[in-house]
Amino acid sequence: MGDKFESKGRVCVTGASGFVASWLIKRLLLSGYHVTGTVRDPGNEKKLGHLWRLEGAKERLRLARADLMEEGSFDDAIMGCDGVFHSASPVLGRPTSNPKAEILTPAIEGTLNVLRSCKKNPSLKRVVLTSSSSTARARDDFDPRIPLDESSWSSVELCERLKIWYALSKTLAERAAWEFCNENKIDLVTVLPSFVVGPSLSPELCTTASDVLGLLQGKTASFQWHGRMGYVHIDDVARCHILVYEHKKAHGRYLCSSIVLDNNELVSMLSARYPNFPLPKRFEALDRPYYEWNTSKLTSLGFKFKLIEEMFDDCIASLTAQGHLRSP
Repeated sequence: MGDKFESKGRVCVTGASGFVASWLIKRLLLSGYHVTGTVRDPGNEKKLGHLWRLEGAKERLRLARADLMEEGSFDDAIMGCDGVFHSASPVLGRPTSNPKAEILTPAIEGTLNVLRSCKKNPSLKRVVLTSSSSTARARDDFDPRIPLDESSWSSVELCERLKIWYALSKTLAERAAWEFCNENKIDLVTVLPSFVVGPSLSPELCTTASDVLGLLQGKTASFQWHGRMGYVHIDDVARCHILVYEHKKAHGRYLCSSIVLDNNELVSMLSARYPNFPLPKRFEALDRPYYEWNTSKLTSLGFKFKLIEEMFDDCIASLTAQGHLRSP
């Protein structure tokens, strides 16, 4: 098998009911892994039903209770696993009066709680952390002619000044993870997805799916602040996590983004494809720096991205099937 781990084995996925985690579990089960997913309430049928409907779930999925803010609560789920995919993280879809308590502390302390449990597991091979491309692009000192890559880190000072709490939480959590794993000799790889688009396995829409739904209904508020944004298919994000887990030579950070577009390029493509949706005609130009992503580190492992058209086609089909959107 060359550069791949020989056995599929058992892995743990934190925050199992989330948008990315659900797709990751789907892909892991299809690949033959035994999966332990952590959730806050394993008895919540409504929130977890989509996981039990996945192919292979009845034979190879276990859901265990764990809470990001409860030290030691991940011990049981992680013990005996070969790998851990930490994707649980607070996401804020609304303005907050206390960002530190609501998003920063859970993101950082939650990550460290998971890693403390990883440290206790002697059979652990590798941890894959779901970070974000926002940990690399919130800065004002780069040359727009040179695509950003994994060596770029967002400015903590800029995030605080502009109150970009999500980017700040992901940046501080990833930095804390690297520090902890370097000190404790844990093999860590991080994945930095851009804005994730695609079909939702859960009937509960996450923030990004809700944002896309709003855009298709002619609402501009949630997309206005994007200005320019990278986009990636949800299935690509799941496949990327598994690739960097299985590939022995994978190391460090991996940007996971198919394309970067400004808002007007995006709505132009969508309007041509879906003329019946009341999409906004144009967005107000924002004073944001031009940037591109250099994803050659990931594509050098043989990874190929789906196109922007496919991610939105799949997303729209899913929103329509689930009754969130009328047929285009």
